[in-house]
Amino acid sequence: MDEAAFVEALRERGLRATPQRVVLHRILRDRPGHVTAEELLEAAARELPNVSLPTIYAALSLLEEMGMVRRVSALGGTAIYDPVLAAHHHAVCRTCGRVWDLDADVDDASALAAARALGFRDGHAQLTVQGLCARCARQPAAGPAGA
Repeated sequence: MDEAAFVEALRERGLRATPQRVVLHRILRDRPGHVTAEELLEAAARELPNVSLPTIYAALSLLEEMGMVRRVSALGGTAIYDPVLAAHHHAVCRTCGRVWDLDADVDDASALAAARALGFRDGHAQLTVQGLCARCARQPAAGPAGA
């Protein structure tokens, strides 16, 4: 979505197009791949030196609500934000925490049906494979302390 359409979408919700929201939208639109709130803060601070992490989280929450970004839970509770909204799955490295999109056909229907049977509504399925990425798998394992 271009900037003018984003500003209009905000106004339709009765919201202001603050500099923080506009800059964050532009960064997410132009930056490929997954990103953390801290990485977004670093990028946004180049244009808005006084921007704060709570402001970034508030803007991300709004963008998620508007369907413009998806929050992906990564290891250690860190949230990774994904601007790719089409249904897809992820691989997460247990060591470095990097996230990759998976190009895989996975039938989500049975998981969604099981969730509906539990009373869940408006759900989507997302598979996350956790393991070691190629780079981390090549690193020597740390031995026991004092060894």
